[in-house]
Amino acid sequence: MKADRAVGLIREAEGPQRATLLELFLDLAFVAALALTSRTLAQRLDWVGVFQTVVVLLAIWWVWSVTALVTDLYHAQRPSVFVMTLWVMLGTLLMAGTLPGAFSDHALVFAGAYVAIHLGRSIVLVATLHKRAAHLHPGRIVFWFLVSAVPWLAGGLVADPARGLLWIAALAIDYGSAWLRYPTPRRGPIPASQYRVAADHLAERYQQFFTLALGDLILLTTLTYADNDTTLGSTAAVLLAFFTTVLLWQIYVHRAGALLRATIETSQDPGGFVRSTPNTHLLMVAGVVAASAGFEVVIAHPTDHSTPWLAGVILGGPALFLVGRARFEYEVFSRVSPFRLVALLMLVVAGPALLLAPALVAAFTATLVLAGVAVADSVRARGNPPEQPRPSM
Repeated sequence: MKADRAVGLIREAEGPQRATLLELFLDLAFVAALALTSRTLAQRLDWVGVFQTVVVLLAIWWVWSVTALVTDLYHAQRPSVFVMTLWVMLGTLLMAGTLPGAFSDHALVFAGAYVAIHLGRSIVLVATLHKRAAHLHPGRIVFWFLVSAVPWLAGGLVADPARGLLWIAALAIDYGSAWLRYPTPRRGPIPASQYRVAADHLAERYQQFFTLALGDLILLTTLTYADNDTTLGSTAAVLLAFFTTVLLWQIYVHRAGALLRATIETSQDPGGFVRSTPNTHLLMVAGVVAASAGFEVVIAHPTDHSTPWLAGVILGGPALFLVGRARFEYEVFSRVSPFRLVALLMLVVAGPALLLAPALVAAFTATLVLAGVAVADSVRARGNPPEQPRPSM
C-alpha cells in the first residue's frame, strides 16, 4: 500500500476529504438524466412506463454510485482520474440524451454508453495501477462488468419484452456482484479492509446527490409551469411542489442525514455500510423522481381526476422516500421512528380514497403527510437530547 500511495493516486486518510469541483461538474450530467427520467415517467403512466423508468434509473444510479466510490478511494485531481471522470460525464450525457428512446430506437446507444462508462473507468484504473496491489480491486470490477456487458448489449439488439428481461438480468449482475464484493476466480472477493473510505467525502457526495435530485423536482415543476397556462390550480400545484421539496430536504437532513459521516467513521464494517448506503439512497432518489413526475402532471392538469397510476405516483413518491429514509435511519441509529411508519400507512390508506378526487387534492394530501413527519421530527428533536450513531459493529 505504501507503494500505491507513492504514486499519489490513492486517497490518504489524512488528506483533503471534501468533494472537488470536478465531481460537482460531473453531477451536472446527472441533472439532465434525472429530469429526463421523471419526464419520461410522466408521459407514460402505466406499468410499462414504470418498469422502463425503474430500469433506466437503476442504470443511472449505478453509474453515479460506482463513480462516487472511485473518487472516494482515489484522488479526483490526478490526471488519470480527471480523464476518467470526464469519460463518465460524456457517457452519462449520451445515456440521458437517449432516455426517451432507450426502449426503442436508441436502445443500443443507451446500453453501449452504460457499458463503455463502466469498462472505460475500470480499465483506466487498472492501467494506472499496473503492477501494484491496488490494481486487483478495479481488475475484479472489470471482470464483472464484462459479464454484465453481454446482456446489456444483447438487450440493445433485440425488441421488448426480451430487452427488458436482459437488462434486468444485467442489472442483477451489476448490483449483485457489488454486494458480494466482486468475487473472481482464484482471487475471491475484495477484502473488507479495502473498503476503508474517506467518511467526510463519501457522506458529502451522497448528500450532494440527494440535493441534486431535489433540483430535478424544482427544475421540472418550473419548466412545466412555464409551458402551461397560468391558472389558480397550476399555481397552487407549484406551491405544493415547492413545499414538498422543502419537506423532503428537511426530513432527509434531520439527524441521520447530518450524522452520516460519523456513522461511516465509527463502523467496524465499512464495506457493509458502503454496499448498503447506495441502495438506501436509491430508494429516496426514486421517490423524488416519482414525485417530480407526479407534480409535472398535476401542474399541467390540476383539476383532472386522479387515475390509479397518477395517484400511485403522487403518493408512491413520498412513500418510497419514507421507506428509504426509514432504512437510512435504521442504518444510523438501529431503530425507526414510528412517525415514518404511520405516515406510510396514511399514504397507503389514502390511495383508494383519492381516485375520485382532483389531482391537486392528491398532491395536497401527500404534502400534508410529509409535513406531519417533519413536524413530528422537530417536536421530538426538541424534547430529546441529540442522538449519536449506533455503536460500531
